Amino acid sequence: MAIQADEPESPGWWLKRLGKKIMDERADLDRLQAYAEGCPPLPDVPGVDPKDARDWMAIARANWTGLVIDAPAERMGVSGFRFGNQEADEEQPPGEPTVEPPADGVPAPTPRKSKTKTADDEANRIWQENHMDADSDLVHYGALSQRRAFVLVEKGDDGRPVLTHETPRQVAVEHMPGNRRKLAAGLKLWRDDWTGETKATLWLPDKIHHFVTKSPVVSFQIRAAELRQWDALALPNAADGTEPNPLGVVPLVPFINRRNRRPEGMAEHEDITSIQDRINLSLINLIAAMRYGAFRQRYASGLEVDEDPLTGQKLTPFKLDIKALWTTADADVRFGEFAATDLVPYVRAVESAVQDLAAISRTPPHYLLGQVVNVSGDALKAAETGLVSKVRDRQRNFGESWEQVMRLAFLVLGDKERANAYDAETVWRDPESRSISELADAAVKKSSAGVPWRQRMEDMGYTPAEIDRMEIDRAADAMNATPPTNPVPAQLQGQADAQQQQPQQPPQDPRTVIGRGANDANAA
Repeated sequence: MAIQADEPESPGWWLKRLGKKIMDERADLDRLQAYAEGCPPLPDVPGVDPKDARDWMAIARANWTGLVIDAPAERMGVSGFRFGNQEADEEQPPGEPTVEPPADGVPAPTPRKSKTKTADDEANRIWQENHMDADSDLVHYGALSQRRAFVLVEKGDDGRPVLTHETPRQVAVEHMPGNRRKLAAGLKLWRDDWTGETKATLWLPDKIHHFVTKSPVVSFQIRAAELRQWDALALPNAADGTEPNPLGVVPLVPFINRRNRRPEGMAEHEDITSIQDRINLSLINLIAAMRYGAFRQRYASGLEVDEDPLTGQKLTPFKLDIKALWTTADADVRFGEFAATDLVPYVRAVESAVQDLAAISRTPPHYLLGQVVNVSGDALKAAETGLVSKVRDRQRNFGESWEQVMRLAFLVLGDKERANAYDAETVWRDPESRSISELADAAVKKSSAGVPWRQRMEDMGYTPAEIDRMEIDRAADAMNATPPTNPVPAQLQGQADAQQQQPQQPPQDPRTVIGRGANDANAA
């Protein structure tokens, strides 16, 4: 039975609209993937037939675009999440008197409360049980290399949230008109390898629709009133392929890279593909010069060349060999050689293009050229400033998406409070390269400035789980600390203080003193 697609916002209408969006973009995504994998198209070289030179032209490509993507991706890592504001009793300042309840029965003032954001253990559990320590890197790399990536949040068989990474090759979403944060619909289109069928799942805020087609070629006509090759996928509990959406929202979260350049996203290397083509052309010219012009060609003048009596072809009189010496008995023969092609201009052309690539992509030059000789640490930090700024910008954007993923995960668990916690915060690893001594020195200075211990540990790069374990270890170390020798009991502390305040009397001799002034001495 064909799917009706003429009514706006109907399931068939969304299938046609989003399905066409996926299919139309696959050609651009294939091109971006080819550049990311180091397999861009070979440039045309004047005078060189690609068919004859394909064997050596293929090795003349250098994957600089892959490095441009890897540089920010390897510095992006999620350490955890903070959910607040959680109320906690504020510590009593030292020296401040404790508030006692008055005798007249008037209630004492309540202890002061402080609003704090703490690492959420349940969020960390969701993160770990979905293996997001590894899969989050796939999300980040997918968004950097393919313009955007998606995370699908579903309810597993055990009732726990399930997070999966999705690619724009299979997923497309549509936002509410005038709202770039709220989704109106989401579609996943994929080929089932077990059955050979192409299936589609459409998420709407109230319903989930499943479709299937056996056609090997999937296409969507925007003006089609119905989709003849598609049919509803029968489910065990829904013969029409429709089931209610338990979350009430579209459970797809987009991670859009460089939204400021283009609303649908822009890949990290999308604006340097022309420079990569220029580099490849320079490398091909360099290898061609090395192959045909770098060797000193030799010639002989006045030499008679013999012919093959059977074929009539000229016979090669000499063979190029490092062990061979060319000699002839003809005194009129002259030998010579042509100058080799200078390869320095070709190398400089490649280096100039690489420098342009580094400037536009804000990739440190020493990442690309590898020329680090007698460079100070401050100079390296200055060279990495652009990359660090770029990574922080991507973290701000992706952090909002990760927070939305966690809110959906808590919505699956039925935790309405944290599902609506819009003050959640993603904790990222520091993208800057710092030594252990620098981190420790900064922690000591922050301690003197009054920065709390837990915040200092986060600044040093420890994860929330490691900080929780260190807090337990600190408490155990404090309990196991050696007490002072012969401590004064609490009930005797006042007496000891009084004795210390009285002046010491000279020692008295119990023997009787005989002689003048004895009475005075005894009296004293």
